[in-house]
Amino acid sequence: MQSPFDVLNNYPQHDGTLHGVFQSRCAVKGDAPFLVQGQTTLGWTQFAQRTERLAQAFAARGITHGSRVAIIARNDAAHVLTLFALARLGAIMVPSNPDFGDRELRYVLKHADVQGVIAEQGVLDTVRPIMQALDVVPWLLVTDAEPSDRESFQGAIDAASHHPLASRGQASDTCIIIYTSGTTGFPKGVMHSQRNLVTAGEANVARLHLQPEDRILIILPFFHVNAIFYSLGGTLAAGACMILVKRFSASTFWQDAADQGATVVNVIDAIGTILCARDRSEYRSDHRLRIAYGVRRAAAPTFRKDFRINQLYSGFGMSEIPGVTCNPYAGADKPGSMGKIGVHPDPARPWAQCRVVDDNGLDVDDDVPGELWVRHPIVMQGYFRDPEQTASSFEGDWFKTGDIVRRDMDGFFFHLSRKKDLIRRRGENISAVELETVIGEHPGVVECAAIAVPSELGEDDILVAVVAKPGEAVTEAAIAQWCRERLAAIKVPRYVALLEELPHTPTHKIAKAALRANPEVLNKAVDFQRG
Repeated sequence: MQSPFDVLNNYPQHDGTLHGVFQSRCAVKGDAPFLVQGQTTLGWTQFAQRTERLAQAFAARGITHGSRVAIIARNDAAHVLTLFALARLGAIMVPSNPDFGDRELRYVLKHADVQGVIAEQGVLDTVRPIMQALDVVPWLLVTDAEPSDRESFQGAIDAASHHPLASRGQASDTCIIIYTSGTTGFPKGVMHSQRNLVTAGEANVARLHLQPEDRILIILPFFHVNAIFYSLGGTLAAGACMILVKRFSASTFWQDAADQGATVVNVIDAIGTILCARDRSEYRSDHRLRIAYGVRRAAAPTFRKDFRINQLYSGFGMSEIPGVTCNPYAGADKPGSMGKIGVHPDPARPWAQCRVVDDNGLDVDDDVPGELWVRHPIVMQGYFRDPEQTASSFEGDWFKTGDIVRRDMDGFFFHLSRKKDLIRRRGENISAVELETVIGEHPGVVECAAIAVPSELGEDDILVAVVAKPGEAVTEAAIAQWCRERLAAIKVPRYVALLEELPHTPTHKIAKAALRANPEVLNKAVDFQRG
């Protein structure tokens, strides 16, 4: 196995742009597979040719430096082609959630002031009226239309001219705006440069020791920083191959992994939990997965014993600051931690610095909870058209994460709570994450969420919503007793609600805002204060 530094040095030097990095890999990889989707495989050279043609098509439609083009679709080769073609022109991709309703999608398209829209047919009924209502109506290309259709994405590539492109993006150019799913109000558009994406991909080579022979399975959505910066970026940096799946499906996950020869996959905690709870008849023992990133403490034993994947990694990053920490490759690990500060394959390249601070911005000692502040070479360029939010997110050049953590004497970080996800009960700050970790260890629980609900005494009481494993006779009283045996009395939830399922965001995180807004959750809960 090559070292991360040697992997990067397999390829000629580049200028830090997406086009430059791709060309340096393409010079070595040639016709080797770069992108696989279903029965379609694009080699490095073939992808480069299609990207150039698509950039021509975009230029013919008026796309220039700084222009913004939205793509609203489930994972598709169109995302990757669009990203590279726009970056070639110094333009910007705005990936959007295809499950957005009218209100959210209207906001994103108007706020980003997009000049063009690329969409799959399934969202056109929502997209077309929104486009028509914008001040300037964008042009439209449809990813899955027949090539002969005048709005066909593939047709636009086929019809593009072969003239050399006059313009070329720079490493400092914004190449993507990712709209975060905030807990309140409208999302914020996180801007990143081409250099940021390239650097994040290189760091993922160090994080997972990616090899040029790896086949990286992408199941997380392309409107999420993980899929773009870790999986796609890592594929590019390593000169590897990406395997695209439209969307995560628990029932076909193992089939996809085995049939496509995947060796690496990125998941999030909820996906790991879901896979552990599935019937083992879906599991394929002939899979080749050697690495799973994002598998956390509760799911790790099952992934190692039942799924035979021993290299499990998880860390911390945000849309604004991807890839800050990770448990060390082939080194000491502390289950439940966020790992240690990461590294770049080139030891001469500095990486993140982290501080844990109190409410006054003063550093606290090891093992004392505080907010995590980060200074990082991969930091967002700002929130698009929101200078006030951008300014309030920084203290000097330190990004204020809003996460409460502790750092131990060995340099490992442990996530305790979001600053806004603390439950204030009888003068005490209680971490929802701590409660969820304890309840999640119950053998009959698939997943759970702890939220604050109003108390007659002022401040908050605690409600936990729990989903039991199929066939398990879990009761509210059993969950309450489990908590009493493992938690301080102040942390024991007053309310327990057994639900068939929890609401999730499109990135499979538990949608706590939806839980809080649903009065039926509290109505269904058993109140253990009243008996």
